[in-house]
Amino acid sequence: MNNIIIPASGPQLNIDGNYYNNLDVEAFSLMMKNPSFCYKFYWLEAIVNLISEDVTVTTFNDLIDEMISNAWYSVVEFHVNLSGLVEGEVKDGLERAVNELKRLCGLESNASKIEIKNAIKKYDDELKGFKEQLTNMVPYRALAGFFDKFDEKPNWGSQKRLVHYIKQINQHTILPYTLGESTKLNKEVYFDKDWISLIQDNTVSILGWIQYEKVKWLQNNNPEVPGLVYKLAPLDEKMRKLKKVHDLWDSILEQRKIYNVFGKDSINPKKYDVDHFIPWSFVMNDELWNLMPIDKELNNNKKNKLPKWDPFFKKYAFNQYILYEFINDESYPNIREKYKACFRDNLHSIWANQELYRAGNTQEEFYNILEKNMRPVYDSAKRQGYQVWKI
Repeated sequence: MNNIIIPASGPQLNIDGNYYNNLDVEAFSLMMKNPSFCYKFYWLEAIVNLISEDVTVTTFNDLIDEMISNAWYSVVEFHVNLSGLVEGEVKDGLERAVNELKRLCGLESNASKIEIKNAIKKYDDELKGFKEQLTNMVPYRALAGFFDKFDEKPNWGSQKRLVHYIKQINQHTILPYTLGESTKLNKEVYFDKDWISLIQDNTVSILGWIQYEKVKWLQNNNPEVPGLVYKLAPLDEKMRKLKKVHDLWDSILEQRKIYNVFGKDSINPKKYDVDHFIPWSFVMNDELWNLMPIDKELNNNKKNKLPKWDPFFKKYAFNQYILYEFINDESYPNIREKYKACFRDNLHSIWANQELYRAGNTQEEFYNILEKNMRPVYDSAKRQGYQVWKI
């Protein structure tokens, strides 16, 4: 058994079998080195996904469809910029393809891969130019790590010569794939049988490595976006941890009326939700400072939108201050205990623990601390493209 780390900071691959000595695993580890655009990660991810499904021969077209499907959720749901912006314009061709498909088909962010691929086929003519642009260099550049050991260097200016060059290199060192003679999106991609075996034996580890490198890239291009690792694929709603906070608000609602942040009516203690002021899909956590009691119908209407900062933040902060007064009032030990029960899942921010909820804040001090910490998060979500809710 031979154990290899790909890369040094990534997952470990347990590589064994007759194919091991024939393959340049070190060169494989360079396939995502020094990318110019994020779609290099999605290219390799698409290859691994198709190989895991026992595909041995495919085309540029099918690989690009897989890439669009894999990038769909991050771009549509979270407005993640795959490779940043240039003068306010999307830089990444894959992101442009996803945005165009979204404009054409209107599918939801959590659409299935089958639904997305069906939509791609439906609008094939409109997407053709976007897809062809994605094949210009990445299929060739991704193999560059295998070329470095040879004196003859590739001619990056000619795709036809690159196809021939790849075939020549493959005679000396086995490449993960070679390319056919067809043109543009019809160009064939042939996966090597030994690389198929290696990838199928290590699919989970390789996909983990790709995600690790992808997240580093995306975080660098989206420095204001929190929890990016959780924004690559839809998450189970059960991951949300709201029960303890709901229990806390239950105990407060037993003592006094709390008015809805987005309306004039008081909260019905038997019919309300606890939800986020700044959408969960952006903050990716269930911190107490961002949670509020809200009428169920209003919550269903708000969905994944940002409330207007004015006048709603002041009303939100007022309800938060009521909570603050109760949890620091020794006359209500039951409420204090329910607050402590939130520590594990809903109180991780240092500023909230050390500043916001500490005893002794005046109402003005409390408001200022809350606004100082929430406003930058709110503004980041707005810049990221989150829609402002019009009630």
